[in-house]
Amino acid sequence: MLNHIGQIPSVAAEKFADKEALVFEERTFSFNELNDLVEHAAGGLHSLGILPGDTVTLYAANSWEWIVSYFAIARLGAVINPVNTMLTPDEIEYVVKDCGAKAIIASPEKIAGISGVKEVSDVEAIVAFGTEPVEGAVSFDALITASIPAPAPIDVDPIALSTIGYTSGTTGHPKGAMQSHRAVITNGAMTSQMQMRGEHDCVVSALPCPHVYANVIMMSMMMFGAKLVLHRTFDVDRVLGDIAKHRATIFDGVPAMYMFLLNSSALENSDLSSLMRCYVGGQTMPVATMEAVEAAFKVPLIELWGMTEIAGLGSTHPLYGSNKHGSIGCALPYCELRIADVDDATKTMPRGEVGELMVRGPIVMMGYYNDEEKTREALEPDGWLHTGDLGTMDRDGCVSIVDRKKDMILTAGYNVYPAEIERVLAAHPAVALAAVGKLSDPIKGEIAKAYIVLKTDMVSTEDEMIAFCRKTLAAYKCPRKVQFVSDVPKTSTGKIMRRELYTLDP
Repeated sequence: MLNHIGQIPSVAAEKFADKEALVFEERTFSFNELNDLVEHAAGGLHSLGILPGDTVTLYAANSWEWIVSYFAIARLGAVINPVNTMLTPDEIEYVVKDCGAKAIIASPEKIAGISGVKEVSDVEAIVAFGTEPVEGAVSFDALITASIPAPAPIDVDPIALSTIGYTSGTTGHPKGAMQSHRAVITNGAMTSQMQMRGEHDCVVSALPCPHVYANVIMMSMMMFGAKLVLHRTFDVDRVLGDIAKHRATIFDGVPAMYMFLLNSSALENSDLSSLMRCYVGGQTMPVATMEAVEAAFKVPLIELWGMTEIAGLGSTHPLYGSNKHGSIGCALPYCELRIADVDDATKTMPRGEVGELMVRGPIVMMGYYNDEEKTREALEPDGWLHTGDLGTMDRDGCVSIVDRKKDMILTAGYNVYPAEIERVLAAHPAVALAAVGKLSDPIKGEIAKAYIVLKTDMVSTEDEMIAFCRKTLAAYKCPRKVQFVSDVPKTSTGKIMRRELYTLDP
């Protein structure tokens, strides 16, 4: 296995040469071309003073330049800081000050909002993508066309810091999860191993590049020769069009993407015959919706689970193994999963009982940057990582996620899990998307409220939805209120933001 991320482009060029690697907005790149671009970008960044160990923030939308920048930073032995494009300038200022970034590489539309960050941080240079000059920034295109030779490759310890990935920070400031080169490479390799991704595959993806799910897809391209058709943003018609045009074998997405695809009139007439399997992650998906996707796409839909703190996936179903809907599968090779007592992490729960999902292995983060207290809270002395997810494990070692610990609703002393209600509502024929949040209640403490997006031209009522839930769920689990909405708050990856649902209240 490779020692560090910076080695990947040159090895890919040697192995796959002129094979198509990446397609972005009608432009196609071979592995040789990507390696050349990485070398030129690395030379340009080095000319700006980027040295081994420096941190470079990558604040940009999906593009070929994002991928080249990612590997160019690693090629110099610098540390990659990929950040969510939804972060505000104030949040970016916090991140770059926290991690001590020396440079920021950004989409041109982001530059104006961060132009003052050099005055309050260690940032010395801001680089802008695109062909047009941007005031206050160095042109990325100019750095490449200057063809400045990159310095000689350096030796990097596999356990050295490669990446600082900041969590979403739903409360307080975000935390920077530190990942070694070994963690990122191992996760990409073992994900491809479990899912059998390789040079015969073509993958269509609109997942945001800074997200770890997108990272393992990028790694399947660069390490194992899969072709990646990358979209700047998710668009139903473009996704369906590119699956047909490029004869894609895999589509990767989050649940919301599949729900939009299912609700599209274009799906019925789309050519999906090249697809061999689809994957879904980022959030649990109701079994009823998974079955609907499989019926429409006529291929298996395989669930996966991961998080920033483990550099990608922690579990999935092996391609040639049993695909258990409602389960996130089993641990990646070299890694372990277990269900721990929520009050005592040293105790493992019996099979089938609910507890906190924990993970251990070479993919687990080194800790949170500059935050020893949060690191101690997340990592046990023996290496087990708290995930914050509640789940169960069956006798085969497959895990089913019940819910997030923080999203659990405590109603009249009973534990109610929003995901369980969402799975039931998703089975209603009129429902395109369902999200469940919590409301304060003077008698019960908290109650569940459902926010429902109906399918096109469908109608329903609050009473109908509650009655539908009562057919399947115990009375205390049923939502007490239902609100019909046009959409729900989501992260850049399409994950439902349950803690923001209250903003839809009338």
